[in-house]
Amino acid sequence: MLAGLAAASMDERERSSEVSMAELAALVETAGGETVAMLIQNRPTPEPRSFIGDGKVQELKAVIEMNECGLAVFDNELSPSQMRVLSEELGVKVLDRSGLILDIFAQRAQTREGQLQVELAQYKYLLPRLTGMWTHLVRQTAAGGSSPIGTRGPGETQLETDRRHIRRKIQKLEEELAAVRKVRGTQRRRREKNAMPVVALVGYTNAGKSTLLNCLTGDSIPANDRLFDTLDTTTRRLRLDETQEVLLSDTVGFIRKLPTHLIEAFKATLEELKYADVLLHVIDISNPEWEEQARVVDDLIRQLGAESTPCVRVYNKCDAYFGILPHGEDVVCLSAKSGEGADVLIKKLADMLGRQKRAVALSIPYSKAGIIDTLKRDASVTKLEYTDDGIKAEAVVTPELMGRVKEFIPGYTEPREEWEDE
Repeated sequence: MLAGLAAASMDERERSSEVSMAELAALVETAGGETVAMLIQNRPTPEPRSFIGDGKVQELKAVIEMNECGLAVFDNELSPSQMRVLSEELGVKVLDRSGLILDIFAQRAQTREGQLQVELAQYKYLLPRLTGMWTHLVRQTAAGGSSPIGTRGPGETQLETDRRHIRRKIQKLEEELAAVRKVRGTQRRRREKNAMPVVALVGYTNAGKSTLLNCLTGDSIPANDRLFDTLDTTTRRLRLDETQEVLLSDTVGFIRKLPTHLIEAFKATLEELKYADVLLHVIDISNPEWEEQARVVDDLIRQLGAESTPCVRVYNKCDAYFGILPHGEDVVCLSAKSGEGADVLIKKLADMLGRQKRAVALSIPYSKAGIIDTLKRDASVTKLEYTDDGIKAEAVVTPELMGRVKEFIPGYTEPREEWEDE
């Protein structure tokens, strides 16, 4: 059973609609459930106690009983007290949209990193909702109901014990994910040193990112028509032309009303977007809601601090679209399934990375003179001077070559990662 609230006082993006409810039904199906009915309540403001109002709760309860539903899923974010009241009144388990998404993520996470991120988000979601899971607060005592000497008194509730346990778990998981971020930072620097630019695929869930990665690289990553099919980042090499090669990275899909604590938990993965050389924003143009979906992704890109990263808007599934296709300098229309237009995207990437060339002044010791041959072959050398102290060179280099020559730039320092300041 699905339920949602469209209150005039709510932010437009948070209100339930036929579109968001259809998406919620797809999420339920992804989680392994089946939607038998749905209800949208219209009222000026959310009801503080029951969210949708007592009258609508009774109506919802009748529908649940008639259809023998075992679960009620709300399209909106519920407070812990509202979730508790609704569960008691309806007589079934109640989930909100955030809880449902977390359940899907828990099913789909395959790598240790992904599992850590999901577990952290689950505990942060659970902590304020513990009260509703305890209908009685039994004081802990020793076996037989008596307290040993030195422990008599008010004692400690099971609720308080569980809260302390969860807080410890959250701290431990955050420490493990901090270690993951450090590893990622080291890997990122290694990539830069090896002169390998990174192109990150981003987009709304089920926009076709994995299919596009397969199309471009010839890989066979599973790409199914279901929400959140990809949670763990997949990276493959992609050759653009004779001189340029990049790492193409697939990321978790975005969705409207994505829980904040979930974004925070996946920060170790998603922050890769900020360090990518180019973003490919994949948009399913065959979806009637593609403009809203693109806006959701754009907002999340800004939230992650990646809004300044060069971006190409890749309109996918153009073979199923019959309107006027978008156009522009950093726009590509294609079909990842058939491969039509993929060559245009590859050329666009090659041109963009080529435009990122930098003029550098180098001081090269004679012991490393072999780099000169590389400069002559892969860069535009404008000055070359042999001195007693070494070779002075000026050249215009590609991003790929920058990683190999930056050690010869006088005064060059690596930018510090966020975790290095912690």
